Amino acid sequence: MSATDYNFDFHNIGKKTHDLLIKWGVSDSIADYINLLGLSLVLAIAVYLLHYVLRRLLRITLIRITKRTKIDFFHHLLENRFSHFVALTTAVTLVKSSIPVVFYSFPSLIAPLNKLTEVYLVIIIIWLIISLIRSGADSLRKKSAFKSKPIESYMQVIRIILFFIGAVVIFSNLTGKSPLTFFTAMGAISAVLLLMFKDTIMGFVASIQVSTNDTVRIGDWITMAKYGADGDVVEINLTTVKVQNFDKTITTIPTYSLISDSFQNWRGMTQSGGRRIKRAIFIRQSTIRFLTYEEIEQFRRIQSLTSYIDHRQKDIDKHNERIGADKSLLINGRNLTNAGLYRKYIDNYISNHTGLHKKMTMMVRQLAPTANGLPLEIYAFTGTTKWVDYEYIMADIFDHLLASASYFDLKVQEMDILSPDK
Repeated sequence: MSATDYNFDFHNIGKKTHDLLIKWGVSDSIADYINLLGLSLVLAIAVYLLHYVLRRLLRITLIRITKRTKIDFFHHLLENRFSHFVALTTAVTLVKSSIPVVFYSFPSLIAPLNKLTEVYLVIIIIWLIISLIRSGADSLRKKSAFKSKPIESYMQVIRIILFFIGAVVIFSNLTGKSPLTFFTAMGAISAVLLLMFKDTIMGFVASIQVSTNDTVRIGDWITMAKYGADGDVVEINLTTVKVQNFDKTITTIPTYSLISDSFQNWRGMTQSGGRRIKRAIFIRQSTIRFLTYEEIEQFRRIQSLTSYIDHRQKDIDKHNERIGADKSLLINGRNLTNAGLYRKYIDNYISNHTGLHKKMTMMVRQLAPTANGLPLEIYAFTGTTKWVDYEYIMADIFDHLLASASYFDLKVQEMDILSPDK
């Protein structure tokens, strides 16, 4: 039997079953409905079996390929239901070719059902393509070079383009007009479309600029007070950037705001390996005074200050002798102060602290006096950027310094104004 004869026989199945019912004594009108019901049932079973078997075979094939090649792409094809869409495309194709057979007795329904099936087939094919592209994108996300890139933004753009193409094909199919007619109509309402998709267009442009300029990456800690965001970037897509704050809440920021508004990115701190400490101890100014020779001898017992006091006191004595200072009053000439020795003690202490970064700025500075006391600010960087370790190191330093202030006969202002660094 030739292919032509096979096609002829296939397309005449509906007629043959209808004629068979008439031969069995069924009336013509009832035979139409029985024929439709029976053929529909057979088609439904065939479509189900075809979809099930083909999907199963594809899944088994992909699983075996994944195990043998260890290529992530095939695993992601499984996750993104590639086998389902392939099987569904084949099943819908079978439905389309069977419509003239099943609806033999209702020829007026064949054309509209064909169009509806074609529309559904276009949608399924689009999802099939998206499944392929998404699997590729998921594979790229695991590569170090793409981990911080806004892949989701590009995926959304691709989806929009595919659905736009699908809409053109469906429009052309339903109306029987050329796609050019569709684009002509689109041109007439372009202003409305631009307004409708303003955020999408701005987000797409922003995504490209953010990626090109390397402004923000997934995993970066950013602070954006305008939107109440203070945490790690977990997703960058076409219209929004999702930030998981440190209290585990999620803040959503418009993507285009990353190029239109100001924000703080802490990536530089993370990459440097050091996190800044910038905090002050407020000394009660009434407790600051000159030191007598007897007191200086007592301070020599503090091991970290011994060599400093010896060297410093020699310079002071030489200076006072040169100018003939009357040391019966301490105010005459130059003198050591308890605050000065305490400041030097802090400097030595933090210089030898194992938790601080030795290659970054490290100093103790005296700020302008305030109503809350004289601020002695520690400006240094920890040797780690981990939040818990950072807090521990900073607390350890200030526990010691607050406890040691009394050894210099200094009092710390009780109403301290501390300015912890982020």
